[in-house]
Amino acid sequence: MRESDLLRGPVEALLFVTDEPISVSRMAKVLEATERDVAETLRALQEEYATDERGFQLREVAGGWRLYTHPAYHEQVERLVLSWDTRRLSQAALEALAVIAYRQPVSRHGVNAIRGVNSEAVIASLMEKGLVREVGRDKDAGNAILYGTTQAFLERFGLKDISELPPLEEFAPDPSTERAIRERLSAIDGAALFEEADESDDDEEPDEK
Repeated sequence: MRESDLLRGPVEALLFVTDEPISVSRMAKVLEATERDVAETLRALQEEYATDERGFQLREVAGGWRLYTHPAYHEQVERLVLSWDTRRLSQAALEALAVIAYRQPVSRHGVNAIRGVNSEAVIASLMEKGLVREVGRDKDAGNAILYGTTQAFLERFGLKDISELPPLEEFAPDPSTERAIRERLSAIDGAALFEEADESDDDEEPDEK
């Protein structure tokens, strides 16, 4: 049996546990194998996954290798991860996440002003879940910490970038909460964030859920 065949299991194991592209050299060092054998194994696995039409793909990106869900199933994956977020997050967390997502970068004071309550614990919880991070400081407001969403937030919501933010109701567990968030955002000069969405809504009746 060739060395590259013996590496298939260990290479797959590393690919499944990494949350970022992993380089051939790093794999080779961890597995105590040659880079040539690791590269050969990766190519073989990539071809196998494509030929068998698996639900995932192996891609070479950003100087390394990583497993990705197959594009053909992105719609199903998106529905699943959206349902995870709404189940796991409290109403308070959903409100705070919506404010941060649509107004980032925003300070804790800004989140508090829109929600009308202290959001320190909620923001800390969102950071712990990896959905929110510190993105800078507001020099005009006592060097207050500014918050924004993370790469994990984009991945969980199935977005390429912030420009693809889903309708606000995706953040709200019910229509009344969604309306409350919109009103609070608008009250702090946030109406412009939704002008495009509101204009497009004029052409069709909103869905009732």
